[in-house]
Amino acid sequence: MNKNELEKILRQLLALPHETEWVEFKEAKNNYDFNKLGKYFSALSNEANLNNKPYAWLVFGINKKHEIVGTNFRNDKKSLDSLKHEVAEHTNNKITFLDIYELTTTQGRVVMFKIPPAQRGIPTSWKGHFYGRDGESLVPLNISEIELIRDQSPYSDWSSEICESASINDLSSEAILKAREQYSIKNPKLADEIKKWDDVTFLNKVKITINGKITNTAIILLGKPESTHYLSPSVARITWLLKDEKNAEMDYEHFDPPLFLNTDKVLNKIRNLRYRYLPDHTLFPIEINMYDNFVIREALHNCIAHQDYSLNSRIIVVENPDSLIFTNAGSFIPGSIEKVIEQDAPQKFYRNKFLVEAMVNLNMIDTIGSGIKKMFITQKERFFPLPSYKLEENEVTVKIFGKVIDENYTKLLINKADIDIETAILLDKVQKGETISLNDSKALRKLGFIEGRYPNIFISKKISDISNKRTAYIKNRGFDKKYYKDIIIEYLKKFNVASRKDFDILLMDKLPDILSLE
Repeated sequence: MNKNELEKILRQLLALPHETEWVEFKEAKNNYDFNKLGKYFSALSNEANLNNKPYAWLVFGINKKHEIVGTNFRNDKKSLDSLKHEVAEHTNNKITFLDIYELTTTQGRVVMFKIPPAQRGIPTSWKGHFYGRDGESLVPLNISEIELIRDQSPYSDWSSEICESASINDLSSEAILKAREQYSIKNPKLADEIKKWDDVTFLNKVKITINGKITNTAIILLGKPESTHYLSPSVARITWLLKDEKNAEMDYEHFDPPLFLNTDKVLNKIRNLRYRYLPDHTLFPIEINMYDNFVIREALHNCIAHQDYSLNSRIIVVENPDSLIFTNAGSFIPGSIEKVIEQDAPQKFYRNKFLVEAMVNLNMIDTIGSGIKKMFITQKERFFPLPSYKLEENEVTVKIFGKVIDENYTKLLINKADIDIETAILLDKVQKGETISLNDSKALRKLGFIEGRYPNIFISKKISDISNKRTAYIKNRGFDKKYYKDIIIEYLKKFNVASRKDFDILLMDKLPDILSLE
């Protein structure tokens, strides 16, 4: 931070009508008691947390009248720099400062301590005790404030943060009008009352703004395209890419806020062609769209709701000839797709809780947290492969298939409509060549759905009969052991001797394709 920036901050602090809970001035003309200094660090850090401030400030060289008088506190750089470590040794959070600044003015030297707020859920202590402020006084942090900090979620909600200089004029009137329509559809009993609300009241009620102040959520969902600078360096953008069979990019388009309106524009870019396949025992094909609109909508809206906007990344939708791939930044908080489908209930924690609530209120995502499960069930009922999720540390990718992968699997779903979603997920993994657990493999084998030596499992005769794929089954199953023994004996009768290599050549093309060389 340069001298001009420090001077500007100091002017703003000095302009305060009085000391606040998160700003403290001290003369400290020559020195200052180290233990009292630590208590102030604890108090200011806790008050910054409780007052939702990004930093607290302790400034030496300022008297009670807010006049610069200068300070000689630790008047050498090495001694001042060592203070970070000295204080950290006595705080529970090992508090370190983003910076300790020295500013030389015409009135004298000033030392400015920029103190981070207490971590969410963990008040900052000094030598085992918690401190706070009562007006301008340094006092022990009271029990209610300690509990208030401890009750905080360990995660902050970026989506609820206020864009201080933004106003309702930065929001799209068209998007607000559409939001009113959707909220009325979701709450028909309030339809007449909603008409009487002005825009500020409506946005507060829907939890898009907070007390009339514009949040990051408001900019993402309803903001004008030119309002995105309020989110910087975070990004609220969806990029659609069209690729051909060779993975070459054919077309692209960017979609900025208001995303509440522009997700429909993304949907309209996708070429949802008709797809045909022929079930058993009929000459009439089933004709269906490659993609279900609900599945596209759910995948795209989940990207918006669960994006980690602190990673400053776009949401990407790739349209391939036979699949759609949706990618958003951030880890998958539930841990696994199976866990989400099994519990079929709202998550205990959402990365963007405020944004999620707003999207629920605007009818964009499911209020009971079952959207992902419904995506899987929809694909199953269409007899299509289920969504494939790739979960990485800072990225979630979901692939939606627009065509059949294995006709055996598809025809099984047509003929066995009673298969539950958990079993369908396991069979879907088998058809995609993904590894399943030994216990899951045993369960499928018990149902008669798979054969083969684990992990090289394959579709069984039961499914093969349904799908008329007996040839593939026989090729995978191989022949009876006696068949191979008879070949070996006939060979020895004719040639008397044989090497292992001779037997390999003799038998290799007759063994099941599913077996590895080992």
